[in-house]
Amino acid sequence: MSTRAVPWASPVSKSAGGSETLFAAIAEATRDGPGVTRESYGSGEDVALALLERHGCDAGLACERDRAGNLWLSSIGEDRDDPAIVIGSHVDSVPRGGNYDGLAGVVAGLAVLEGLKVDLPRLPPLRVLALRGEESAWYGRAYAGSLALLGRLPSEALTLRHRDRPETLGEAMARCGADVAAIGRRESLLPHRVAAYLELHIEQGPVMVARGWPVAAVTGIRGNVRHNRVRCLGEAGHSGAVPRWLRHDAMLAVAQLLARMDEHWRVLLQMGMDLVMTAGICNTPPQSHAVSVIPGEVVFSFEARSQDAGTLSRFHALMRDECSAIATERGVRFEFDEALTSTPATMDEEWLRRFETAAERSGHPIERMPSGAGHDAAVFAAAGIPSAMLFVRNDHGSHNPREAMDLPDFEAARHVLQAAIASLSERPVTAP
Repeated sequence: MSTRAVPWASPVSKSAGGSETLFAAIAEATRDGPGVTRESYGSGEDVALALLERHGCDAGLACERDRAGNLWLSSIGEDRDDPAIVIGSHVDSVPRGGNYDGLAGVVAGLAVLEGLKVDLPRLPPLRVLALRGEESAWYGRAYAGSLALLGRLPSEALTLRHRDRPETLGEAMARCGADVAAIGRRESLLPHRVAAYLELHIEQGPVMVARGWPVAAVTGIRGNVRHNRVRCLGEAGHSGAVPRWLRHDAMLAVAQLLARMDEHWRVLLQMGMDLVMTAGICNTPPQSHAVSVIPGEVVFSFEARSQDAGTLSRFHALMRDECSAIATERGVRFEFDEALTSTPATMDEEWLRRFETAAERSGHPIERMPSGAGHDAAVFAAAGIPSAMLFVRNDHGSHNPREAMDLPDFEAARHVLQAAIASLSERPVTAP
């Protein structure tokens, strides 16, 4: 961890050393080659939760697991039934990912809980939530832990299969002690009433580094529509024997589709719409790989993200229309899995102002920005719970081993979060 100077993070809190030690311990315990692997409802995530729980116990905190398998930490003796302020994030990672994606928010929550120890009686109950299964990389469904907790995980998601083995998400959850029957019935499994959900997270893009912002307040989270698996089926043939007019080339059909969608994307951006598009998977069957074979099948993924639900719906419909047109033109066909969607989320304006006030009081105002990546905060917001996020500057993006969040930046964001919560003693917060 490097030490870029951040004037407003000094002097560093007593909890900073403990945070750095915890980051290092979890990284070492879940290391996988150049990065870390903490599989959703798998062994690496189990290890990370166990280390967080041990840290909590050593710090004199009460620890409990909810019926979705998530970990809650709070001060011992905190038994008030008042709606709680929850600081949370996830602890799973993508395969060989970075150490701070998700984990930074949980560690920040523990540091805030320590930092506000003396003030807790004057504040609403404060709880830290370490969520499972936020990443979609393992079962094709994001936010499994938070959706299950809030009774919003579609029952069919329990049948989704692991990327590398036949185990289903429901089986993995059951193995980790989750109440899969209740999750399937979409029961709310919240063990405590929640007044607000707050999440600190590394920024997963380059904006804050480019603009020199250590901390930013998140205005909203893009929703998405995605297909994990689309098959384009054409006709395999000899590369030298079939002329262009008689070919049914699945690869060229997919290339044509993506080129057309890229042009639609460009035009929509020029019209001022918020949109990003990605096809992160594209391959032909390995058993038929050959330079001299016309591809008869291509499997690919498709995802679009936007802060506007209408834009997502229209862009998805446009993609399906283009598939139909290309199928006719090239004599191929497209087969789609179920479209998975998440709704765009707007962060709570009152909490955004609290963050800004806390930063201004320190003499270092913060800027606002949207989140292009998805986060558990979107699930809580969709459930009607006031939700807000802070971003921490982070070099080299995310979902890769080169994530580089500096401790002074982390401490600056932790300071804003802690000061914003402490301000609740100035006026009460009410449950939604």
